[in-house]
Amino acid sequence: MRPLQDQCEPTDYEDLERLFVSDMGLSISDYFEEFDPQPIGVASLAQVHVGRLRSSGERVAVKLQHPHLQEFCEIDMEMVEVSLGWIKHWFPTFEFTWLGEEMRENLPKEMDFAHEKRNAERAMIDFENIRTSLYIPEVKEARKRILVMEYIQGGRVDDLVYLADHNIDRNKVSLELARIFCQMVHINGFFHADPHPGNLLIRPAVPGSKSPYNFEIVLLDHGLYFDLDTPLRINYSNWWLALIAPATPETLQARKRYAKLVGNIDEDLYPVFEAAITGRAALEGSWEEIDGPADVPRARSMIDLSAQTEEEMEAIRKAVIEKEGLLLSVFDVLRRVPRRVLMVLKVNDLTRSLDRALMTTHSNIRIFLITAKYCTFAVWLDESQRAASELRRKGLSGMSLGLLWDYFWVWWRYEKMYRSLEFTEWWMDTGARAVTAKAWVRGLFTVGGLQGAHRAAAGLA
Repeated sequence: MRPLQDQCEPTDYEDLERLFVSDMGLSISDYFEEFDPQPIGVASLAQVHVGRLRSSGERVAVKLQHPHLQEFCEIDMEMVEVSLGWIKHWFPTFEFTWLGEEMRENLPKEMDFAHEKRNAERAMIDFENIRTSLYIPEVKEARKRILVMEYIQGGRVDDLVYLADHNIDRNKVSLELARIFCQMVHINGFFHADPHPGNLLIRPAVPGSKSPYNFEIVLLDHGLYFDLDTPLRINYSNWWLALIAPATPETLQARKRYAKLVGNIDEDLYPVFEAAITGRAALEGSWEEIDGPADVPRARSMIDLSAQTEEEMEAIRKAVIEKEGLLLSVFDVLRRVPRRVLMVLKVNDLTRSLDRALMTTHSNIRIFLITAKYCTFAVWLDESQRAASELRRKGLSGMSLGLLWDYFWVWWRYEKMYRSLEFTEWWMDTGARAVTAKAWVRGLFTVGGLQGAHRAAAGLA
């Protein structure tokens, strides 16, 4: 499916010209001083060309929707809904009609480039006062089927050769990706729901960049975003903190309580939901009520997870195929979970897969620590704001030592947790640097010279 990200069949130039005249009221040559008829990327909904504005001489990227997309998408949506209806009729337990509903709601949004412009501008405002490597290209013009934006040159974020050629640390790239999407999900409550590698570019940091590193991560295609309201966002953050905490009886109850609040998941389906979140065979204590994958050692928390083995993956596959009712439980989880939460799970999977694609040298749980820090901060912000609001409501006359103690206790829990996570991060990053240094030395002698050492340290040899 990877070619659908940026390697689809292009639309003929003549059809694009007709679309441009229809939507803009003038020809491509009237609007652009230069326009390359060969697209630099062709996705399933649109293709991107490089042009130069006649008005300012600025080089821009021009995103043009495939002209006949609207009619074909309507047919596609009808076919999906009819097919899913027949599947439900013949196999009532296989409930997938929600997929058609989701497609009907979100596909028109992705096809409206004016909507994409509004999403991009809101995301830029959300990150305006944050020191981050995230860069969102400025939109110059937006119509429903045409988007003209700042042109950015860079490589795919998972292109190890490009990273090595520009001396960009792949570990830092992975961690920055995790920080960007954790900020969106846990703090901002407004997140990009399609961050696949085709929508992520990386480039060396430009003069004046606010990136803390020598690179910028450019986020493209802002057509699909979701909001998380404050209760859902905080409950989701609390659930992650419960998954990261050791498996005591109180923690196990907290995990199940927050799973109910976040995903509408009862205790009988909790192990399946937890496995979907973690991408693992579930943690210790999760499969007590129903028999889970056998002979797989389970960690007490997310922090204790070791690297996933082929034996564990095979055990999961075998359990899904052979254990009666388990596959239906997966379908039931997908049916129950709110659509926004499913999109969050999709973002989690994509950031994990990018961490693997980058062949990072840090621990497999390193990005979970970043999630834990953002969850801790989100919960602290919520609790401190509520405590401060209560202090303001009571005023000086109603202020008590109890209220002050509550506020101090909220702060102390946050500081204790956050500093412990920072120390663990430092320890893991030290180990990652040692692994990279070992690879550099190995490359120096086995691959050959400084170039071989550089390639080995970059994961290329």
